[in-house]
Amino acid sequence: MPVTEFTPVPSLIGGILIGLAAVLLMAATGRIAGVSGFVSRLVPPYHDDQFAARSAFVAGLVVAPLLYWALGGTPITQTVTSNPVLLIAAGILVGFGAVTGSGCTSGHGVCGMARGSVRSFAATATFMLTGMTTVYLTRHVLGG
Repeated sequence: MPVTEFTPVPSLIGGILIGLAAVLLMAATGRIAGVSGFVSRLVPPYHDDQFAARSAFVAGLVVAPLLYWALGGTPITQTVTSNPVLLIAAGILVGFGAVTGSGCTSGHGVCGMARGSVRSFAATATFMLTGMTTVYLTRHVLGG
């Protein structure tokens, strides 16, 4: 059975940085930091005056772990399946969930709950329950 490392300090620091970034984005632009909304509005035919800001935000998501690696000397390790069918299915499910849920974990879990949105509390509870169920099934039922 796979063991997940318990990392409370880096997780706390990461959470603080995500929250700080969300607050700064809201203060500077009045926008909620939802990654699915940012990415979906980078794809044509959507067009407004926020393209550069959205691009910078998404680029930061890609550059931040590389910067961490460069400054800290420790590469980021992430285990992802190499099964293309599973990757495609997961991507479709995540996209479907973000569209039907009117947002993603960052928009609902970080920003929506902080604003006291009932819809965000329900969405975040659904994300968490689905994640816990998936881990349980893959580790203990399917033997992954």
